[in-house]
Amino acid sequence: MQTDLEIARAAEMAPITDIAWKLGIGADEIMPMGIGKAKITWAALKNRLDKPQGSLILVTSVNPTPFGEGKTVTTIGLTQALNRIGKKATCVIREPSMGPVFGIKGGAAGGGYSQVLPMEDINLHFTGDLHAVTSAHNLLSSMIDNHLKHGNDANLDPTRVIWPRVIDLNDRALRCVTVGLGGPVNGMVREERFDITAASEVMAILVLGSDYLDLRRRLGDIVVGQSFDGSPVKADDIGAAGAMALLLRDAFLPNLVQTLEGDPAFIHGGPFANIAHGNSSIIADRLALGAVDYVVTEAGFGSDMGAEKFMHIKAVNSGKAPDCVVMNVTVRSMKLHGGAFGPRAARRPSKEEIETEDVDAVSKGASSNLNRHIRNMKMFGMPVIVSINKFASDTDDEIKTIADLANNSGATQVCITEVHANGGEGGATLAKAVVAACQDHLAAGRPFTPLFNNDAPLEEKALRVATRIYGADGINIRPKADRQLKQLREWGYGNLPVCMAKTQYSFSHDADLLGAPTGFEVPIREFRLNAGAGFVVAVLGEIMTMPGLPKHAAAADMDIDEDGNLIGIFG
Repeated sequence: MQTDLEIARAAEMAPITDIAWKLGIGADEIMPMGIGKAKITWAALKNRLDKPQGSLILVTSVNPTPFGEGKTVTTIGLTQALNRIGKKATCVIREPSMGPVFGIKGGAAGGGYSQVLPMEDINLHFTGDLHAVTSAHNLLSSMIDNHLKHGNDANLDPTRVIWPRVIDLNDRALRCVTVGLGGPVNGMVREERFDITAASEVMAILVLGSDYLDLRRRLGDIVVGQSFDGSPVKADDIGAAGAMALLLRDAFLPNLVQTLEGDPAFIHGGPFANIAHGNSSIIADRLALGAVDYVVTEAGFGSDMGAEKFMHIKAVNSGKAPDCVVMNVTVRSMKLHGGAFGPRAARRPSKEEIETEDVDAVSKGASSNLNRHIRNMKMFGMPVIVSINKFASDTDDEIKTIADLANNSGATQVCITEVHANGGEGGATLAKAVVAACQDHLAAGRPFTPLFNNDAPLEEKALRVATRIYGADGINIRPKADRQLKQLREWGYGNLPVCMAKTQYSFSHDADLLGAPTGFEVPIREFRLNAGAGFVVAVLGEIMTMPGLPKHAAAADMDIDEDGNLIGIFG
C-alpha cells in the first residue's frame, strides 16, 4: 500500500467552489485561502446558523497508545461511507498543532484512503488560524507588561499575573522563564510560563464562541491576574480585548476542505483534549448541521478526555448533544491494555510484538478498558457503536474477542471498519449502523443526561468526573489548588464547568495504570481560571501544558527538495 503522502499527492482535488456547492454554499459565499481550501464568509454563516439541524455523530476512542488508533481516520472514513450509501454527510474535525506534527505524531489529517486534502497544508500553517490565536494571546501578554510599566491604572499586582504566553511548538525550555531582564527599559522582571497554543484560553474562546459579539465579550472577560485589593483584573480592564478580536476576525470563520473522495469537510478549532477541551468549534458544527443530514465530529484522545469534555463543556455551550457515539478501538490497543507490551503505556513495542496474536491480552484489555469506555458513554443517554479499526495483522479470534466483549458491555452494535485501506467502501457497515442508531435515538426521545447540574460546585464536578468516568476513589486537592479554589469562589467562579487536564494514556492521572484501574485518588495540583471560555482547568498529577520534543523528533526526518516538495513528512 502507498504511504499517506503518496496517496494524498496522487489525488485530484475538486475545485473548492464545487465542494462548497455540495453544501448549498455559493462561490460568492466563500473566501479561497489557496488551492483546495476556503473560509466560509460571515454573511453565509449568519444565513445558515438557524437552519434545521441534522444528526450529530461523535467519534471517540479508547485510551490512545503510542502507535495510534486511527480516530481521525474513522471520522473521515465514516463521512465518506455515509455519502457512499446515499446520505448527505460532512465531518467537522480539529486542526493539527505543529507541536505534535514536528514532535512524534507527524500529522493529523487522517490516513490511507480516509484523508482530508490538501493534507500537507493542513498539517503545516493551513489557513493561519493557530497563528492568529497565538498572536491574539501574546498581544494580551505584551499589553499586560506594557500596562505594568506605564502607570498600572488597573492596580494589577505583578506577582499575581496568571496569564502566560503561548507558541504552537513543543519547547520544554519555555515552561518556566523570566521576562523583563536588562533593566527598567525592558519592563518589569517577573516569572512567566509558556503553554502550547492549543491549550490557550483564546483557542477555547474561538471554539466555544457563538458569534462575533460573543467572541468579543468572552475575550473581554479573560481574567489576567489579581489586583492589589484582591479583585480580578480582566482583559477589558487593560484595553486589550478589542484588538484581540480583530486578530481573530478571519480565524473565527470555519475552514472548508475535502476528503479524498470529494466530500465536504470542515476543519476548525484546536486539538489536545489532555490539556484543553479538545473539540472542534461550535460554529462549524452549527453550519454543518444546517447543511447536511449527518455530521461526524471527533473529540480528542480517549472518551475519558475529549468526549467527557464534549458532554460537559461543548454541549452545554452549544445546546446540541450527540445523537450517537462511535467508540473507535483496535486490537493493538487492547493488547497494550491487557499487558502484552509490558507495564508502561508510553513504550513503543516492536512491529513483531504488535503483530503477534495474543487473544488473552486482547480479552483482558477489552474486558477492562473498552468496557469502561462503553459504559461511561452510555451514561449520557445515547447509543454507543463500537468500531473495530482493522489492521492487516489482526486475527479473526482477536477481533471476535473484542466484538463479544463489546456486546456484553452494552454496545448497540459492533462493526469492523476498514476505511484506511478501502476508504468509504470500508465503512459501509458502520455507516448503516450509525444511521439506524440515530433514527432510533430520535424516535425514542431519550434525554441527554450529564453527570451533574450546571450549577453544581466546581469541586463536586471534578469529583464526579474522577469517580464516575475515571473510576477513582476520590480527588485530592493539593494546598496550592485549595487556595486557588477559595479565590475562585470569592470571585464568583466557583460553579463553572471543569476541564480536567491529565495524561491521555490512562483513565487515571498516571500513564502507567493501564486497563481500568481502581483504588487510586486523583491529585489536583492547580486550578486555572478560564473565565472568558467559561470553565476552570483542573491540572492533575504531573501533566504539562507545554509538551517537550522526544529524543528523536519527527522534524529531524523532514526536508525540502529543489522544487519545494516536502520530504520525509506525514508518512
